[in-house]
Amino acid sequence: MIHWLQHTTGGLLTLAAVSIAVLLVLIIKLKLEPFIALIVVGLLTALAAGLPVGTIVGSAQKASDSLLEKGFGSILGHITAIIGLGTILGSILERSGGAKVLTGALLRSFGEKRAPLAMGVAGFVFGIPVFFDIGIFVLAPLVYVAAKQGGKSLVLYAMPLLAGLSITHAFLPPHPGPVAAAGLLHVELGWIILMGLACGIPAFLIGGVLYSTWIGKRITVDVPEDMVFAEEEGEKEENPPSLGLVAAIIAVPLVLILAGTFGSIWLPKGSALAGVAAFIGTPAVALTVAVLLASWLLGLRRGFTGKDLNELAAKSLRPVAMILLVVGAGAFFGAVLSATGIGKAVADSLHDAGLPVLLAAYVISCGMRIAQGSATVAIVTTSGIIAPTVAQLGYSQIQLALLVMAISAGSIIASHVNDGGFWIVSRYFNLTVPQTIKSWTALETVLSVSGFGVSALLMAVV
Repeated sequence: MIHWLQHTTGGLLTLAAVSIAVLLVLIIKLKLEPFIALIVVGLLTALAAGLPVGTIVGSAQKASDSLLEKGFGSILGHITAIIGLGTILGSILERSGGAKVLTGALLRSFGEKRAPLAMGVAGFVFGIPVFFDIGIFVLAPLVYVAAKQGGKSLVLYAMPLLAGLSITHAFLPPHPGPVAAAGLLHVELGWIILMGLACGIPAFLIGGVLYSTWIGKRITVDVPEDMVFAEEEGEKEENPPSLGLVAAIIAVPLVLILAGTFGSIWLPKGSALAGVAAFIGTPAVALTVAVLLASWLLGLRRGFTGKDLNELAAKSLRPVAMILLVVGAGAFFGAVLSATGIGKAVADSLHDAGLPVLLAAYVISCGMRIAQGSATVAIVTTSGIIAPTVAQLGYSQIQLALLVMAISAGSIIASHVNDGGFWIVSRYFNLTVPQTIKSWTALETVLSVSGFGVSALLMAVV
């Protein structure tokens, strides 16, 4: 029995299925923190597959050679600075009033009739540097104002905003999910940005514009009278940043990263220009430049002190610790799946069944999302499962980036009661549970299917 489990394709697939089932039980039923559950299941899977203890945890003399440390170190060394810097950048943009400036300018430009679309674009742009929930906290009062002035259902204005925030959270750096997947599958972030936009924008237009308009006319929700409007028409924040400055700071890291990606393709190898492009295009360097610019232009020049910025950075980084632990543990679990041969067994089975890897990755991600609720956990776990398979296929950077998009698309499907985002949406936009399911849960599913569909079409072309 043990030999069958450890040395046959059927046994390894059974071990993989049992491992994932145990992982879900620990997270869902026992309410164990996902990063602890991933470590526990990774260790048990490695032992069940017959890996030597020294290989799993190393020795006192060579602990760094262990799967545990290699798994954590390989991914955290790549993404920690990116996620941390991106978080600080978002917090500075939020605290400086950049979101209000951006949203106000869009509302004026689009006009009252197209105010829902303006909210969606605001969510998409402001969602690039800030986490999903922070985007809601900051922009919800502006949705209340727009809905009150328009005299229409709150749903009509809220859903486009949520679509923009959700798409950027799932598809674009510096958000943890796509950054972690890029690290696990060895994709340059420049390609993640390009494919994220290529898949995310059509999904936003389908879900955030077409579906949101349709459902907004069918679910009537009034703005509660007791809602506190932080921004009423006519109120002006003292010394607000300019729209151009806010947009430029959001664009700086994206442009620099893309410059590095394309510089490596177009510029002569070994040239001084290629070296400059590679340096400034390194994600950590690009984000450092953006943070320094934001600290000076949106902070110190507008009355912030160095102490204020330090406190803001410290506060914004507190939630990041758990995200990094989940990502590291997921990478360890993926390393175990590779070392045990489970990854190869999955690859062989997919090949024999004729199931495309892109579709398999999407289905696995969907299942993880529906089962445990967290998009980040779904992306990290799926990437770890699929990475050993992908390593054998010789995919190009574009193909790998599209695979990340498929995984990311699966990670946002069918948000329901086990997802914290479900309750944030319900609370902030005065929705009952049935209304939240009809609007938000359905919207997430539309975004997911649309994003995957575009990634599949692009994969067929490239």
